[in-house]
Amino acid sequence: MGHPDLVDPAPAHVHGPNCDHSADKPIGWWLRRVDGLIESSMDRVLADEGIGRRHWQALNAIAGGADTAAALDAALAPFAGSGPAARLVLDQLLARHWVQQAAGRITVTPTGSAARGRLVVAIRDYRARITEGVSEADYRTTVETLQRIARNLT
Repeated sequence: MGHPDLVDPAPAHVHGPNCDHSADKPIGWWLRRVDGLIESSMDRVLADEGIGRRHWQALNAIAGGADTAAALDAALAPFAGSGPAARLVLDQLLARHWVQQAAGRITVTPTGSAARGRLVVAIRDYRARITEGVSEADYRTTVETLQRIARNLT
């Protein structure tokens, strides 16, 4: 038996069902995990309106002035490869009567504007939920750090 003052008061780590080694995961693991969770949870928020993330991005882009097919393509280009093509999304928004196209110009209809208004509220609440417990300073630091890492890799 050892001296009582030298006994380690913390029990030895035991691996089991509640074992958490999340701090051991590299940043790439966390980026993929958070991206996947953002995609799936945002899809659930948007499902109430029967749309996906690309539809939301396209509707916002059109409302923000992307009023031609070329402008919409450019606005959605950063998301290419992670969702349906811009033309398909536009066709689906046209079919829902959320946007209209006349003389080569795309505009949001009153129906689309009402849907966008509902979605703005839902997305605002969603964003508040995903950043719950994260201070503005920590959020800003995280974004700035990711920006630096992205610049380092390009």
